[in-house]
Amino acid sequence: MFEIKNLSMIYDMESDDKLYALDGINLELPDTGLVGIIGPSGSGKSTLMYCMSSLKKPSEGVIKYKDKDITSIKDREREVLRRKEFGFVFQKHYLVPYMSALDNILVAGTDSTEELVENAKTYMKQLGLKEAEFRKKPAKLSGGQCQRVAIARAMINNPKVLFADEPTASLDHENSFNVMKILKKYSNDRLVIVVTHDRTVLSDVDILIEMWDGKISGVNSGN
Repeated sequence: MFEIKNLSMIYDMESDDKLYALDGINLELPDTGLVGIIGPSGSGKSTLMYCMSSLKKPSEGVIKYKDKDITSIKDREREVLRRKEFGFVFQKHYLVPYMSALDNILVAGTDSTEELVENAKTYMKQLGLKEAEFRKKPAKLSGGQCQRVAIARAMINNPKVLFADEPTASLDHENSFNVMKILKKYSNDRLVIVVTHDRTVLSDVDILIEMWDGKISGVNSGN
């Protein structure tokens, strides 16, 4: 599904001391499966995910998604791609403060059917949210609850690729395990990419990518 060739992200391009957030990345990923990207802070793992998801444009290289170079598509094409094919979970939940938890999920939907509402409620329950919390606004929810709402929002359109940047950072061990179990199941017929510094949440990945100083230091099948 993804084919990445000679990918670099360079800051201070005009300076003699160029900063490489990514340095010559080459990588291929399948259509389905749970992929973990791990590395210390500053290793380039989040930058790689943002480039793959088209949220950042790399300085050099090619990213092909379904055989199409998404680094050179127009802004409108990029917006359609994100909405129809990709789902996102960020370190911060970015919920709309005046909307309920349920409405925060539904607002991301591409339609307004009753099935969408039921799917949203199902995801919320699977992620450990109680019905009493469905109508609460973000200010009345804990950080962990807000993050689980954000995960449900990312899944609501049934994206082909789900990008998750530190999805368990604000969760306790039990909820972290539950979220990763759900993402693993979701990856049976989709591609899920999880970026984290916490190796313990990647115990069940299909592919583990290790990064160091903007480069891939290892790619392993399973863990």
